[in-house]
Amino acid sequence: MTMLLDPGMDLTLRPMRYPDFYERFRAAIRNTWTVEEVDLASDVPDLATLSAGERHLVHRLVAFFATGDSIVANNLVLNLYQHVNAPEARLYLSRQLYEEAVHVQFYLTLLDTYLPDHDERAKAFAAVEHIPSIRDKAEFCFRWIDSIGGLQRLESRAERRAFLLNLICFAACVEGLFFYGAFAYVYWLRSRGLLSGLATGTNWVFRDESMHMEFAFSVVDTVRAEEPSLFDEAMADEVRTMLDEAVTAELAFARDLCGDGLPGMNTADMRRYLEYVADARLARLGLPPAYGSTNPFPFMELQDVQELTNFFERRVSAYQVAVGGEVSLDDDF
Repeated sequence: MTMLLDPGMDLTLRPMRYPDFYERFRAAIRNTWTVEEVDLASDVPDLATLSAGERHLVHRLVAFFATGDSIVANNLVLNLYQHVNAPEARLYLSRQLYEEAVHVQFYLTLLDTYLPDHDERAKAFAAVEHIPSIRDKAEFCFRWIDSIGGLQRLESRAERRAFLLNLICFAACVEGLFFYGAFAYVYWLRSRGLLSGLATGTNWVFRDESMHMEFAFSVVDTVRAEEPSLFDEAMADEVRTMLDEAVTAELAFARDLCGDGLPGMNTADMRRYLEYVADARLARLGLPPAYGSTNPFPFMELQDVQELTNFFERRVSAYQVAVGGEVSLDDDF
């Protein structure tokens, strides 16, 4: 029987080997949203009221957003799609690629709105080249992209392990840590009544990214069930090291954004939050916690899901795709 990481490109959807992946694809279709639905008009006057430190944080944040999802999309196309040998899984990855494109469009619109000056906008889009805290995160991602960039087929145990590490990196460290750190800044601003348009779009991105992360972890679960020897203690050590490096990189970004501290947001609290999130990712992989930190941000514990609830209850007249079912959010904020 063909296993999920066996070389080749299975094209047969029936009989379906992994119906859970297909259901994830169908759920993603039901959650369709468009950038045109995000109203950023009220954000413009808010920006004018920010302190110098808050403006610096927002500018750095949108500079990270400018290329973050493009990096994820590149890894999906270059490294993931060709090696996950189940057509129903590739359906989901195709949908994820579309969602990454929507996120890129959202951030493009965000930068055009927030940074009307051409030169400032150009600097934001080139952040991976000249802002050290963003460059370091990008280089972390590129290192893991390159780690399997030369693999055409997963023939050996070592090659399959390398693939799993890349997949875990982008699920746990990039989408599951870098983006979750960014979301915390957005919801901190929202907790102070600022930039509601950014928060609205982020709610929908947050939903997408949570689903991307859970899909990737479900692929890991499947591979571990099919080939349990791949995920050994040596791999567990590599995952812990990888997450620790991601926390370090994201903490450097926090120092850049927060400086000496802002009302309700500082580097020390962000460290605790990142460690809390990293422990949640380790737990999802069945590994013990590395930090033992608790969530210091009440605005994340009380993350207002009303906008998400409203979104998923929209009438068909507001969407091309009717939305049904229940929304369930995990508490790993």
